[in-house]
Amino acid sequence: MKSSTPRPESYYVVSNPYPPAPPSPLTVLFSGHSQTKPGHKPGPKVVDYYLLHHILSGRGTYTCLGQTYELGPGDSFLIEPGKLVAYTADLEDPWHYRWIAFEGEQAASLLEGIGLSSRQPVVHAPRRRSIGVLFHQVQSAFRSRSLSANLKANGLLQLLLADYAEALQGEGRTLPEDTSPAAQTVQQALNYLSAQYAEPITIELMAETLGYNRAYLSTLFKQQTGVTPVTFLLRLRLDKARHLLRERPELTIEQTASSVGFQDPLYFSKQFKRQYGVSPTDYRQSLL
Repeated sequence: MKSSTPRPESYYVVSNPYPPAPPSPLTVLFSGHSQTKPGHKPGPKVVDYYLLHHILSGRGTYTCLGQTYELGPGDSFLIEPGKLVAYTADLEDPWHYRWIAFEGEQAASLLEGIGLSSRQPVVHAPRRRSIGVLFHQVQSAFRSRSLSANLKANGLLQLLLADYAEALQGEGRTLPEDTSPAAQTVQQALNYLSAQYAEPITIELMAETLGYNRAYLSTLFKQQTGVTPVTFLLRLRLDKARHLLRERPELTIEQTASSVGFQDPLYFSKQFKRQYGVSPTDYRQSLL
């Protein structure tokens, strides 16, 4: 629907008051909002940071990698560093949008993980009001100039990306084309085991947490990796133990075992020798 009366043009931006010294894994640089004038057209141009725009009202077009997208309320679009882009507000119903600029070594992998890139730079989520709220909260965090502003902004950005991930999943775009549902399921299990190997976890608990039947998950896991989840977890714990034996000589064998998820040091020693052909004590002595 076109606006019956022109909205006054406006522009506001606020920077991160306490950005961390580079290099930083993820840093929100600045945030703002603008009611554009009819036909407003930044670019064609390039920027040296990531830039996310979220459209609150109005319409316009976004062009990236030779592809033009017609966008309206609830849509968002990504600008990647170094990519030539242009975006143009509608002549009769120009858009009002918010934006967030960010950078960091984790940025590319986070965006890739949710399926957002220059090849697929648009998210359609007209019913997700939380997206606009998160943009506003980043801006408010910076405006407060509190010492916690940087941490708040980073957390809000990750919540925003989580919202985008769910929206893109609804479009069937979360997974790369060559990733099967089975591979995704096994990757979830691998992530779970890799993150919690030191905890008293069980395969039953993992299957329940991920929402799968244990037998089904174990079969799928072995098909994809060549080993059962139990074997993978055991080997992972032993590999972590070998690293500790090498890097943390002040830890006792019992402390090393406990640190990687073995509650019984005798069982740990037996499995370590079976895997590496030498006891934990002899392995550590061989490093001297």
